[in-house]
Amino acid sequence: MKSKLDHEQKIVLAQRVVLISGVFCGLVALLLILNFWQMKQHEPLESRTIEVLVERLASEPNNEELKEEIRSFDLLARKAYFTSRWQVKTGTWLLLIGGIVLAVSLKIVTDLRSRIEEPEKVTEELLKARANAQYWLMLAGGLILGMSLVAGILTNDFLKEYQQTGSLAETDPGTADVEVIDVFAGQQDPVAGTGDSSLTEETETGLTEETRAQAAPDQAQEAVRETAAATVSFNREDFKKNQATFRGYMSQGISYHKNIPETWNGSTGENVKWKVAFSKHGYSSPVIWGDRIFISGGDAQSRVVSCYNRHTGQLLWEKAVTGIPGSPAAAPRVSDDTGLAASTMAVDGKRVYAIFATGDVVAFDMEGRQVWGRNLGVPNNHYGHSSSLQVWGNKVVVQYDTNSSGRMLALNTANGETIWDVERPVHISWASPILIDVEGKIQVVTTADPYVSGHDLESGAELWKAEAMMGEVGASCAYGEGLVFATNEYARLVAIEPRAGAEFVWEDDEFLAEAASPVVYNGLLYTATSYGVLACYDARTGEKKFEKEFNNGFYSSPIIADGKVYILDMRGVMHILKADATGTLIAEPELGEGGYAVPAMADGMIYIRGDEHLFCIEK
Repeated sequence: MKSKLDHEQKIVLAQRVVLISGVFCGLVALLLILNFWQMKQHEPLESRTIEVLVERLASEPNNEELKEEIRSFDLLARKAYFTSRWQVKTGTWLLLIGGIVLAVSLKIVTDLRSRIEEPEKVTEELLKARANAQYWLMLAGGLILGMSLVAGILTNDFLKEYQQTGSLAETDPGTADVEVIDVFAGQQDPVAGTGDSSLTEETETGLTEETRAQAAPDQAQEAVRETAAATVSFNREDFKKNQATFRGYMSQGISYHKNIPETWNGSTGENVKWKVAFSKHGYSSPVIWGDRIFISGGDAQSRVVSCYNRHTGQLLWEKAVTGIPGSPAAAPRVSDDTGLAASTMAVDGKRVYAIFATGDVVAFDMEGRQVWGRNLGVPNNHYGHSSSLQVWGNKVVVQYDTNSSGRMLALNTANGETIWDVERPVHISWASPILIDVEGKIQVVTTADPYVSGHDLESGAELWKAEAMMGEVGASCAYGEGLVFATNEYARLVAIEPRAGAEFVWEDDEFLAEAASPVVYNGLLYTATSYGVLACYDARTGEKKFEKEFNNGFYSSPIIADGKVYILDMRGVMHILKADATGTLIAEPELGEGGYAVPAMADGMIYIRGDEHLFCIEK
């Protein structure tokens, strides 16, 4: 008697678990669907309210209350976005746990009822009741499963929305033709008179210009690949003379050139030596090697690398990135803030290397012949890939932190083959790797959520790391005074000793950069915010030296040149200050159009990529 009573109690208990877990799963699935619907109706990162306020700011640039209102809305939008992502992630786990409990309890109920019972107790009414119960249980389970699938599919669609086809950063077809303005007519092309590195390589291998001209295109490209395996010659001084990577030598934001202009006007042409309208939109910064300057651009139709004579602005060549195995047939969808060509290229005097939001990495020789290209997999990136390339010796370093995994690679400059490929326990980031020299050993330093870390350039092995960041990390690190500096909006600004067991030397949370990378010079750290503040700290102690607020925010990073700080705001105004602790403003020349890229300097000239033109400015 006692055992039969226990048996019935078990069935009742299991049925209640089925009921509770079923209702729980149904509610979670319903909340996931409602969450998705709400996000589709009011996508937090594409707030129309912020767009309207920003448009209004264009006519009221000095309205401080309006600026504060925009900052508040922007903060709310980001918080809403992260909250929604947390809800989706948490809801998915709760749904999985609830589903497991439901399945187990259903199995228990079925097993308990399947036991052989006394024939006289198994009446026709009892069998009908069981059949009805099973029917409703299966129906309820099916509905829950269906709701779960719908919620999962719809939610996944949202998270992958930025990877679907169709770029938001398309360029007006009307700008397809490159316009050259103020070209020095009749002046000898400085590039034409210089040695041609690619031809030198081919001469060394015995491939003459004549035989190359007669070769079929694919044979010529193969010949270039073969000759690319030539011995790597590397000279640090060459990298100091040229602006070979994002923010120059070792990506540390310091130019070694002098006599850089302080006054110009892009609208009137004052001190503008030349300007050209580029064919494809992009936020990548210009890089320089010798007499050549390179930029990249892209839209949904194609991605290009362009090479100009930096003395005249003449377009020497422009090549579309094509024929890369694994490259997506259609470009992923990216945000306007990033586009398809946000990553700055790298150049080493033999080849120029580029990466795009499609995951395509490509190398051209200095004459515009594609040497190699490969696809790293379309990055799972809701804004678009923006981490810039780094080159040193025979390695092109790629920071490839996406929503799927944290990853960093070194590719062989000669053929694109992987030298090392390491996975890292970090979330997606948009920052770029920098190089630092610690006791004669080159480290690759990266920043992401949550770790700032240093890696051996030769092997990729992690040398140290510090848990320091959170959120969507966009600013790269700085290095100076033996310390690595990292910052991110809504996180903190930290100074870290780059060694095992690294700890914070100091930290601050007052002025945090969103995209602009800090720079260290003469014991001072300069950092700029997206809401228009340039702050200066003592690099060793963290003592704040000054803060200066400007009318417009900064995405471009500060560059030190000729004892001055150059920083371009989003409306194209260059703020030039003394590179000391006084914050003395020297000049504020205007470009005449917006600007987000980091300027490049060489031989008394400054090169600035604006929204529409590439400018060369000279005294």
